[in-house]
Amino acid sequence: FILMKLGLYDFNGTSTLTAYQVAAIRVLSAALIMLPVVIKKIKTFPVELWGYTAVSGFLGILLPAFLFCVAETKLDSALTGTLNALVPFFAILIGYLAFKNQINKYQIVGILVGFFGILILFVTQKQSSYADLGYAGFVLLATFFYGINANIVKQKLTGISSLTITAFSLFIVAFPSALILWFSGYFQLPLQQPAYLQSTAASCVLGVVGTALAWVMFYLLVKRSTALFASSVTFLVPVIALAWGWVYGESITVYELVGLLVILFGVYQMRREPQLLSSPALASKLKH
Repeated sequence: FILMKLGLYDFNGTSTLTAYQVAAIRVLSAALIMLPVVIKKIKTFPVELWGYTAVSGFLGILLPAFLFCVAETKLDSALTGTLNALVPFFAILIGYLAFKNQINKYQIVGILVGFFGILILFVTQKQSSYADLGYAGFVLLATFFYGINANIVKQKLTGISSLTITAFSLFIVAFPSALILWFSGYFQLPLQQPAYLQSTAASCVLGVVGTALAWVMFYLLVKRSTALFASSVTFLVPVIALAWGWVYGESITVYELVGLLVILFGVYQMRREPQLLSSPALASKLKH
């Protein structure tokens, strides 16, 4: 999230690249670094999985990349990172509604508590207007897409390696990203100036590390565990986002910390398992 800020503004806070340009560079740089995998695997990639891979690319990579960048034109990176913690809640709801995954009472309580934590963050932000605060909706939509994507990968793409899923997802969404970057006027900018070089470099690092490498590890975790468990790692993001936001000069209020603690408590509830069958004697009795 701090790299998004560095892509959008220079160190003096002056706007450089647009949100669309940062997001497009992010996706394109990630796709470029993964291109050798596509070249190696394209002849053996299952034809029947192209559709699911395309959906994963658009919902898991392309759309969130643009939604997050647009949101950060008005929101602090710390708040944006904290709102990202909603991914596990959407992973549970979508898994239950669309894929008939089981959901227990602790997960329901966790979802409600988590949304309350997000509400605390939403109503206590010191933004210039409610119109600015409304940009949090872009983040919520992105986390919703992440929740869908995690379930699709777990349910439909388990037979494909995480490296291959990432490479082909990026390969598909690289084309619309290239068109957006071209028509955004990026190549008409004074790219040789230090401010634009810094913003472009930050966007490229964001793509290589925060997209390509991060998604390979995330998909690996999804395949080895569950969509919910893998999505739960996003609850570490607010801690890092708040810390980097502080380093970058953003103010951190007590309300953000309270909201974060409430969200983390929601995760604790969500991760709990019913203890009804913990006793062997009770389990045997219920079985009979």
